Amino acid sequence: MSDCLFQRYRAHVVDVLRRVVPEIGDEVLARVELTPTRDPAHGDMATNAALLAAKPARRKPADIAADLATGLRETPGITRAEAAGPGFVNITFDPAVFQSVIPAVLGAAEAYGDSKLGAGTRVNVEYVSCNPTGPIHVGHCRGAVVGDALASLMQKAGYDITREFYINDAGAQVAALAWATYWRYLQAIGTSLTEDEFDALVPGGLQYKGDYLIPIGQALAEAHGTTLAEDDARPAIPNRWFTLVREFAVARMMEGIREDLASLGVSHGVFTSEAKVLADGVTDRAIGELESKGLLYEGVLEPPKGKLPDDWEARPQTLFRSTEFGDDVDRPLRKSDGSNTYFANDIGYHLNKVERGEKVLIDVLGADHGGYVSRMKAAVRALTNSQVPLEVVLCQIVHIVRDGQPVKMSKRAGTFVTLRDLLNEVGRDAVRFTMLTRKSDAQMEFDLDAVVAQTRDNPVFYVQYAHARCRSVLRAAEEMLGAEAVTPVALSRAVLSDLTADVELALLRRIAGWPRTVESAALAREPHRIAFSLGDLAADFHALWNRGRDDATLRFLQPDAPEATLARVALVAATAITLRSGLAVMGVEPVEEMR
Repeated sequence: MSDCLFQRYRAHVVDVLRRVVPEIGDEVLARVELTPTRDPAHGDMATNAALLAAKPARRKPADIAADLATGLRETPGITRAEAAGPGFVNITFDPAVFQSVIPAVLGAAEAYGDSKLGAGTRVNVEYVSCNPTGPIHVGHCRGAVVGDALASLMQKAGYDITREFYINDAGAQVAALAWATYWRYLQAIGTSLTEDEFDALVPGGLQYKGDYLIPIGQALAEAHGTTLAEDDARPAIPNRWFTLVREFAVARMMEGIREDLASLGVSHGVFTSEAKVLADGVTDRAIGELESKGLLYEGVLEPPKGKLPDDWEARPQTLFRSTEFGDDVDRPLRKSDGSNTYFANDIGYHLNKVERGEKVLIDVLGADHGGYVSRMKAAVRALTNSQVPLEVVLCQIVHIVRDGQPVKMSKRAGTFVTLRDLLNEVGRDAVRFTMLTRKSDAQMEFDLDAVVAQTRDNPVFYVQYAHARCRSVLRAAEEMLGAEAVTPVALSRAVLSDLTADVELALLRRIAGWPRTVESAALAREPHRIAFSLGDLAADFHALWNRGRDDATLRFLQPDAPEATLARVALVAATAITLRSGLAVMGVEPVEEMR
């Protein structure tokens, strides 16, 4: 754990509870929490320790809370401890406790909030993993941002993170991409065939018709001339060229996807090919592993209610006993013709992750994959004997709105809104921050007009404006006191006892809570909490700024009071550092000045 104020005083709570209830077990102590109070009138923090200890101690929670409060009043830094409600204890700290946070922040710089919570545990976060059949569009954007921010958040919390993209380069959709690319190739070499005539030659018809494939067809023509069409009377793809065309198209699409993701500030350390996983026999090995455990059988599933899924057949199939691991029905791995289901291939891919040494698997998926979660978790439990957990973060659809009207998308028709279009219009920071302003499994509207508005209702502007204000104060302080006087080392020696106003302490409490926010958000796998925390921090800073307009004693720069100035400049510097620490997790640039 980080050297967090909450953790430090939680340890004091645990020590006192041990004295009050000597028979308390470690499993109960591990659940003791120290959390910020919602109302400052109830103190700074509250603990649930008495409620947890009541049952094993066979005492009333209120009685334990009273004894706990008495013991906590003897703890240095605690000025008041009172039993409250059914068994909580509210704790109030001496202002010096919060003031002492400033030197720690200044010393840590942007590493403030870094934690050892993850203890180096290897965690694989897979995100985006879209089919390489078109450019990245806004439908992929939320998962990309959530996955990237989650990886950064968990890395800050001490986990060893692998950022992974699974390239779905096998199956029907990539075959359809190959056909569409070949059509653009034929156009590039001057075919006389019409689109309708070619469409009639393609199994399932020509599915991808967007103009984004024109340059890929042209590049294919530049690389191979007319060779790919010379040996076939019908200008459909000759079998011996199909793999070449498919691989060429996938490679070019992935180049564009990587470029678009880079523009969003999203990166991956590992790109895994589905085709390679299959070629390496990992899927067959996974199926063999399940078979060796007696978890496969031949059977016929009952037809599901409603729409039939692609992997259902009214004939015997190889089924996985996924119901033994929490799924609602057993799942097919092989069809009656012996070919694998998509689910089987995904099992092989997850085994591939486990074989690489990952200890926790996190998949960031679109909400349309919600029905897939229970079966995939069941498969990973079965393969790993429940030793490697699979967690799934679902991202609901984002509705893009312009001028109050929804912007429609259609990938196959080529009329979708690309990520690059969105970035060009509102910028990377606005896209990333806005995508993290709601919990990922809640639907959201992305209002193109609102995210560029310079008002307090625009969260990215509000937070960046707070940082810009901090930087303006620090620049002014340098001019007033000299650059050497406002270095982190110099400011860490400032006398801080004057920071006792309610708005100053509110800001200090928020800064002190940042390490706890990092750890709780990482444990919950909820990066949106970082956006909320930064919004609250910005609000507290703006409140102090505004109070200083009416109360001269709260102004940051006081020419006639150098010690008071240094204390307040130290507070501003700590605020700026905390803002930058949070923005780094979100992948958003701190702004030096607003224009």
